[in-house]
Amino acid sequence: MTDQVKLRNEIVAIHKKRFATKKFDAAKRISAEDWLTIMEAARLSPSSFGYEPWKFLLIESQQVKDDLQDIAWGARNSLNGASHFLIGLARKHVTGDSAHVKHMVEDVFGVPYSETSPQTIFFNNFQKEDFHLTDERSLFDWAAKQTYIPLANMMTTAAYLGIDSVPIEGFNQAAVEDYLTDQGIIDPAEFGVAYMAGFGYREQAVPEKKRQKLSEIYDVIK
Repeated sequence: MTDQVKLRNEIVAIHKKRFATKKFDAAKRISAEDWLTIMEAARLSPSSFGYEPWKFLLIESQQVKDDLQDIAWGARNSLNGASHFLIGLARKHVTGDSAHVKHMVEDVFGVPYSETSPQTIFFNNFQKEDFHLTDERSLFDWAAKQTYIPLANMMTTAAYLGIDSVPIEGFNQAAVEDYLTDQGIIDPAEFGVAYMAGFGYREQAVPEKKRQKLSEIYDVIK
């Protein structure tokens, strides 16, 4: 068996092993080194135009976890057992003239920002003409979609490290955002909640993974 074949088999095996864990072993903790590797996978994730419209909150406060129980029904298993509980935020109002885009261009990309630069004009045209991102809701939804890319990378990286995970959308978005705002954790003018996620070590058997056949979801257009 060649190294390439071994690698392919390993990749498929990892994806078969990964599943949305419903019950975590609360006694087991992710090491600091493993967690930083997972977060580095998030940091290095791609985003549209490279603008990274996201932020991640690691919730360690037991009080916050307790308070979230009633407004995040789908997160209770993770709140009560996962080693690490994460909230993914999507940035609001990411437009060509926003402070965030200026920050990315100047402080991250290391080039001068200008409202009349080809990059800014191209981005504005993309938003308005190609994707019709012209109001607060559509801009947030576009940013939220970006945040799922690092989520997938975090979960796959965790699986490679022998760590289980679960993506969570089972929560009242408005109630959670109001709570985080009241606690001074987020500024609702800047961020909204995209998802939650639990990471840790499962306390259950891995069920058989059931998916559609590749032929049902994949076509080759010639």
